[in-house]
Amino acid sequence: MGISKKVKGSLESASWIRKMFEEGEEMKHLYGEGNVFDFSLGNPDLEPPPFFKKGLKALADTPVAGMHRYMPNSGYSETRKAIAEYIKEETGLPFTEDLIVMTVGAAGGLNIVFKAILDKGDEVIVPSPYFMEYRFYIDNCGGEIQLVDSHEDFSLDLTAIEKAINEKTKAVLINSPNNPTGVIYSEESLKKLGDLLEKKSQEIKQRIHIVSDEAYRRLVFDQISLPNLFHYYPHTLRITSHSKDLSLAGERIGHVAVSPLCEETEELVSALVFANRILGFVNAPALMQRLVATLQKNSVDIKYYEDKRNLFYNALRSYGYQVVKPQGAFYLFPKTPIEDDVAYVRELQSKRILTVPGRGFGKPGHFRIAYSVDKKVIEGALPGFKEVAEKYGLRGPAN
Repeated sequence: MGISKKVKGSLESASWIRKMFEEGEEMKHLYGEGNVFDFSLGNPDLEPPPFFKKGLKALADTPVAGMHRYMPNSGYSETRKAIAEYIKEETGLPFTEDLIVMTVGAAGGLNIVFKAILDKGDEVIVPSPYFMEYRFYIDNCGGEIQLVDSHEDFSLDLTAIEKAINEKTKAVLINSPNNPTGVIYSEESLKKLGDLLEKKSQEIKQRIHIVSDEAYRRLVFDQISLPNLFHYYPHTLRITSHSKDLSLAGERIGHVAVSPLCEETEELVSALVFANRILGFVNAPALMQRLVATLQKNSVDIKYYEDKRNLFYNALRSYGYQVVKPQGAFYLFPKTPIEDDVAYVRELQSKRILTVPGRGFGKPGHFRIAYSVDKKVIEGALPGFKEVAEKYGLRGPAN
């Protein structure tokens, strides 16, 4: 049986992340898991915190009648209300439960947003490097991705964004803290982006939305405050999940929050709810909705990831790698000392180190390291990173 030509084409350009992860699984089978250093997949290695487990046990021991049945496609009212109260406290803006839609993780949230706002041929501007799945999410909904380069330090290039805006532009997709770089976009740049989109929306006579993917919004280091886009642009939709902050990646629970300052919020939320249904999500997982309602101010130990960031970053710098210091998430995105990032990743693979080539994120000449692993994996891999660096002429500052 033949598959669709479109899907076949997508498979051929599918995620490098999964490709390297699958190769890593084969290597672990050959050499033993403890002898392979797998940094391919951003899969949280922390267990969910104790208060999550306590809540889960309480629900199991004292179940709520009907707790596994359908609910409104937007999610439980009490869960949406709890999230709205949290965001209201965070932002000072008049959020209500009617502005929250529960989703099947951030990926589900992004898909329903694009389904709700895109017509065929509409464009979404995405700063590069970027999470490759965005391309497929946008394409799924008939849209077209328009990639724009970031600056050398991976900060937003507002000039490039402005040049990319045209009559077909429907949204700008922002991901901060960023996957794959760990960079957080500055308050100043987001204010300027908001001003730019306000001006350009008037020029093209079409509202441009900011779609903010904040799946890593709690994973912020060095006591940095994550700028809040709701303050800088009224037409903002924020998508987040609890995959990282509560280590619930496999539970697929997240939400979309629509700014109360956005035009026609009722119609927009209705479109999101409708998209939830017709894309086949129907609703977010019932059990997880009940649990996360009480956990909006909680998270795993962020210092756990920050300490590993420091260990990895300092070691790579000492070996001569050029790498922007991440401010959040759990990724490093160093430059490769040769032009061919795939060849360099293969060289690391010869040391049983699994990383992902930068071209998988729209940025050849780099590679991504996901350090959401046990510290011992990092320590075991560092000699290999140093050996390959030396082979290609990299030398640390002390050398």
